[in-house]
Amino acid sequence: MKKECVAMLLAGGQGSRLHALTSHVAKPAVPFGGKYRIIDFPLSNCINSGIDTVGVLTQYRPLELNSYIGNGQPWDLDRSDGGVHILPPYMREGEKGTWYKGTANAIYQNLSFIEAYDPEYVLILSGDHVYKMDYADLLRRHKEAQAACTIAVLEVPMEEAPRFGIMNVDENDDIYEFEEKPKKPKSNLASMGIYIFTWSKLRDYLIADEADEKSSNDFGKNIIPAMLGAQEKMTVYRFRGYWKDVGTIDSLWEANMDMLSTDNGIDLYDPDWPIYARSPIRPPHFTGPAANVDHAMLTGGCEVYGTVENSVLFHSVIVEEGAVVRNSILMPGTVVKSGAVVEYAIIAENTVIGEGTRVGAVPEAGGELGIAVVAQNLKVGAGAVVAPKAMITRNVKGGAVK
Repeated sequence: MKKECVAMLLAGGQGSRLHALTSHVAKPAVPFGGKYRIIDFPLSNCINSGIDTVGVLTQYRPLELNSYIGNGQPWDLDRSDGGVHILPPYMREGEKGTWYKGTANAIYQNLSFIEAYDPEYVLILSGDHVYKMDYADLLRRHKEAQAACTIAVLEVPMEEAPRFGIMNVDENDDIYEFEEKPKKPKSNLASMGIYIFTWSKLRDYLIADEADEKSSNDFGKNIIPAMLGAQEKMTVYRFRGYWKDVGTIDSLWEANMDMLSTDNGIDLYDPDWPIYARSPIRPPHFTGPAANVDHAMLTGGCEVYGTVENSVLFHSVIVEEGAVVRNSILMPGTVVKSGAVVEYAIIAENTVIGEGTRVGAVPEAGGELGIAVVAQNLKVGAGAVVAPKAMITRNVKGGAVK
């Protein structure tokens, strides 16, 4: 059962900044890129990197995510020795059961799972990032540096650095200081929330952190500062490639639009690094004789009879004749009725946009993006006008909605 490296994928976040899109599902289960869900990216990275033992730590509304992952077969993680395991919070004998209190506490609560594989290294991942990374390169950097902890970082524009946790490093890329969202950053090396630890070191810090009643039980707030304070060897791995935190409506929309570009830096069509997914069985997409489709992603089961421009359509979407969809994301099962116009919007699963309805609008020049969002399983009545940035969480009969 011994494994050199075990991955722990934190997938229990509520995703409150995605508002209506996570009212019924955990953020990692949100559909993305026409046929995927967000969690497909770290899971695919694991198996493509040769890591075949993954613990997925769930908490908030886990039912759909648990069902989607299942036995791990789409990612070649249905294994008797390792594979993928769903790890919800649980009550231990003699203790009070608690939710995961923070990222570090989530790992602490699963010490027995990790120790069952007696790993030398533990990889900590987030379930809400879209990217491709060879974790073997990260592990190689960790070994070469003989580090206790290696943190993946991305160079960001200096003006954006205050939004991130920033790593300050010396000439050897060893970390001497960590700043959480500094007002005046000293560098632009932003933490990606991807860590690899030497397990014997991390285990001791997790136990000590759990014993500290004042701790937030968080990697960024507690574990990493504690290791730095103890002068543990900590270094960075510089990642150069596409990476997007899709934790907000605007960033989710932007990342989906990025997938329409042939030069997006992630290449979903790369046969050497495929992104695996659990895909429903649907017939090929169909475009009617009057359809006008320009620069769009259409997935199996889509039926397009109207106009679709610069948009991402998931499986089983129907765009009726006379309907117009531009710069939008239509999640599985969406129906856009005749005469409706959907622009700069995200429409969640199994929602019906009524005849003559308008959802969203082109942003004003120099203004905010203003993506309109309609939650899943809703009906927006004929003739309704849904304003930019509106967040629709209930059925709408008609009229103006802000």
